[in-house]
Amino acid sequence: MSKPRNPYSFPAMLRRGIITENPVLVQTLGMCPSLATSTSVSNAIGMGLSVTAILICSNVMISLLRKLIPDRIRIAAYITLIAGFVTAIEMLLNAYLPSLSESLGIFIPLIVVNCIILARAEAFAAKNTVYRSFKDGIAVGLGFTFALVLISSVRELLGSGTLLGFPVFGANYPDATLFLMAPGAFLVLGFVVAGFRKITAKKEGK
Repeated sequence: MSKPRNPYSFPAMLRRGIITENPVLVQTLGMCPSLATSTSVSNAIGMGLSVTAILICSNVMISLLRKLIPDRIRIAAYITLIAGFVTAIEMLLNAYLPSLSESLGIFIPLIVVNCIILARAEAFAAKNTVYRSFKDGIAVGLGFTFALVLISSVRELLGSGTLLGFPVFGANYPDATLFLMAPGAFLVLGFVVAGFRKITAKKEGK
């Protein structure tokens, strides 16, 4: 008789974060940055990795302090901790990647109230060990980054004919700027989510 899989092993958590419980493509969380910062792959990578770093740090810190934070002020405490890490990331981007920081604009400070980070703090980090919370931050952060890169690849490719700024369809490609605007963002998101769920459901035999 085979042993049951450990749900807290890193491969299992990584699978949940990227595929079965992807925060954007399955749980439809964090829609604001997913739509606003996915106009190019470089922006998507920058936002995704920023959120991943903050998720890891906030998960670890909240897990460490979970028994010391009074229940009635836990949300305020979580936001305060997250805000400190967001400020640090924002300062690092301003110092070393000013062009990326300018492109992402207000959406870096808004990570403080990103529902993905607050959800993981409340649902996971506040109830689990530091090591598990660390792994959860990596898994969910990579899932968020994967979703943003997937959406932004379609939008950049169709909108400007490039990927990571490099031309794919040649100089004569007629830019379809609709895909770089809000209506195109919703359109691409809908098709990507539908396609992703169709593929994963088929693989799971549903």
